[in-house]
Amino acid sequence: MRAVITVVGKDMVGILARVSDICAKHNVNITEVTQSILQDMFCMIMLADVAECDIEFSAFSDILTQYGLDNSLSIHVMNEQVFNSMHRI
Repeated sequence: MRAVITVVGKDMVGILARVSDICAKHNVNITEVTQSILQDMFCMIMLADVAECDIEFSAFSDILTQYGLDNSLSIHVMNEQVFNSMHRI
Protein backbone atom coordinates (compact mmCIF):
# COMPACT_ATOMS: atom_id res chain seq x y z
CA MET A 1 0.00 0.00 0.00
CA ARG A 2 1.19 3.51 -0.75
CA ALA A 3 0.44 6.78 0.97
CA VAL A 4 0.54 10.43 -0.01
CA ILE A 5 2.16 12.67 2.60
CA THR A 6 1.81 16.44 2.27
CA VAL A 7 3.70 19.01 4.33
CA VAL A 8 3.05 22.75 4.24
CA GLY A 9 4.38 25.46 6.54
CA LYS A 10 6.86 28.23 7.12
CA ASP A 11 10.24 27.21 5.74
CA MET A 12 12.84 26.15 8.30
CA VAL A 13 15.92 23.98 8.30
CA GLY A 14 15.37 20.22 8.52
CA ILE A 15 11.72 19.69 7.61
CA LEU A 16 12.49 17.09 4.93
CA ALA A 17 15.08 15.40 7.15
CA ARG A 18 12.76 15.13 10.14
CA VAL A 19 9.76 13.84 8.20
CA SER A 20 12.03 11.36 6.42
CA ASP A 21 13.45 10.26 9.78
CA ILE A 22 9.97 9.52 11.14
CA CYS A 23 9.26 7.46 8.02
CA ALA A 24 12.54 5.55 8.36
CA LYS A 25 11.93 4.81 12.05
CA HIS A 26 8.69 3.06 11.08
CA ASN A 27 10.08 1.26 8.01
CA VAL A 28 8.19 3.47 5.55
CA ASN A 29 10.02 3.84 2.23
CA ILE A 30 9.80 7.20 0.46
CA THR A 31 9.57 6.43 -3.25
CA GLU A 32 9.04 9.93 -4.65
CA VAL A 33 9.31 13.43 -3.25
CA THR A 34 8.80 16.90 -4.61
CA GLN A 35 9.29 20.08 -2.67
CA SER A 36 9.43 23.77 -3.29
CA ILE A 37 9.82 26.99 -1.39
CA LEU A 38 7.27 29.65 -2.27
CA GLN A 39 8.65 32.88 -0.78
CA ASP A 40 8.93 31.68 2.85
CA MET A 41 6.49 28.76 2.60
CA PHE A 42 7.71 25.16 2.40
CA CYS A 43 5.55 22.76 0.35
CA MET A 44 6.28 19.05 -0.06
CA ILE A 45 4.48 15.99 -1.40
CA MET A 46 5.84 12.52 -0.76
CA LEU A 47 4.72 9.19 -2.14
CA ALA A 48 5.60 6.49 0.37
CA ASP A 49 5.37 2.71 0.48
CA VAL A 50 3.78 1.83 3.82
CA ALA A 51 3.44 -1.92 3.18
CA GLU A 52 6.24 -2.72 5.66
CA CYS A 53 5.29 -0.08 8.25
CA ASP A 54 5.83 -1.46 11.76
CA ILE A 55 2.71 0.21 13.21
CA GLU A 56 -0.90 0.66 12.09
CA PHE A 57 -1.41 3.17 9.28
CA SER A 58 -3.60 5.37 11.50
CA ALA A 59 -0.92 5.46 14.22
CA PHE A 60 1.73 6.43 11.64
CA SER A 61 -0.54 9.17 10.35
CA ASP A 62 -1.15 10.42 13.91
CA ILE A 63 2.60 10.59 14.62
CA LEU A 64 3.23 12.76 11.55
CA THR A 65 0.17 14.92 12.24
CA GLN A 66 1.35 15.50 15.81
CA TYR A 67 4.87 16.32 14.61
CA GLY A 68 3.30 18.91 12.33
CA LEU A 69 1.21 20.42 15.12
CA ASP A 70 4.27 20.62 17.39
CA ASN A 71 6.25 22.43 14.67
CA SER A 72 3.60 24.71 13.12
CA LEU A 73 3.33 22.55 9.98
CA SER A 74 0.30 21.12 8.27
CA ILE A 75 1.03 17.43 7.64
CA HIS A 76 -1.53 15.06 6.12
CA VAL A 77 -1.11 11.36 5.41
CA MET A 78 -3.61 9.66 3.13
CA ASN A 79 -3.92 6.23 1.56
CA GLU A 80 -3.09 6.65 -2.13
CA GLN A 81 -6.33 4.97 -3.21
CA VAL A 82 -8.39 7.40 -1.12
CA PHE A 83 -6.34 10.31 -2.46
CA ASN A 84 -6.90 9.20 -6.07
CA SER A 85 -10.63 8.73 -5.48
CA MET A 86 -10.96 12.20 -3.99
CA HIS A 87 -9.20 13.81 -6.94
CA ARG A 88 -10.88 11.93 -9.75
CA ILE A 89 -13.27 14.03 -11.82
